[in-house]
Amino acid sequence: MSDPVIHATMITLGVADIAAATAFYERLGLKAGGASNDSVTFFDMGGLALGLFGHDALAEDAGVKAEPAGFRGTAIAWNVPNEAAVDAAFARAIAAGGEAKKAPHKVFWGGYSGYFADPDGHLWEIAYNPFAPLRENGAMEIS
Repeated sequence: MSDPVIHATMITLGVADIAAATAFYERLGLKAGGASNDSVTFFDMGGLALGLFGHDALAEDAGVKAEPAGFRGTAIAWNVPNEAAVDAAFARAIAAGGEAKKAPHKVFWGGYSGYFADPDGHLWEIAYNPFAPLRENGAMEIS
């Protein structure tokens, strides 16, 4: 008997101000779901949900210390079908209020990517990976 496949269903980001973070992601093009309220916002990202929850409340829920902001050792990847799409998505993120961290450029592994941070400092990489094509639904093909 093999182990079951792990399906990530939601990424929850701890944020300082739920309303402000919600507004940023809405400017980016996401739409808040009906289950959202003053304490949490949910976005459908095509098979994966993005949740916004108070930073300290999320730390309390997980039973960990609410450490100060800084590099968290993670980045959320947004893969797109080509280099032009990276440039367009990066410009969209900055126009929505994201902070440019590393402008899109050709990278050592053969792709093209750039990084921005949301208003709470969560890193997002926008990337074109010629070695992992996207399916019709936008999901990354990992072989």
